[in-house]
Amino acid sequence: MLEDQEAMISAINQTMPFGKYAGRKLLQLPEPYLVWFHSKGFPEGKLGQQLALMYEIKLNGLEEMLKPLLRS
Repeated sequence: MLEDQEAMISAINQTMPFGKYAGRKLLQLPEPYLVWFHSKGFPEGKLGQQLALMYEIKLNGLEEMLKPLLRS
């Protein structure tokens, strides 16, 4: 379970490496951007998994609950 928590915190604090929102934390990406990825397909690898997780977080209205976990 600790690994799951660490993976969640890592995903929340991952910086988007490319595109219009490069430099933003994944949790701070706009929901429509994640919906677009969901419809087109998430990238391969860890980033794709993290983006899919952010999509599920936003879809289920959990963003506000997780904001305290953002690191500056």
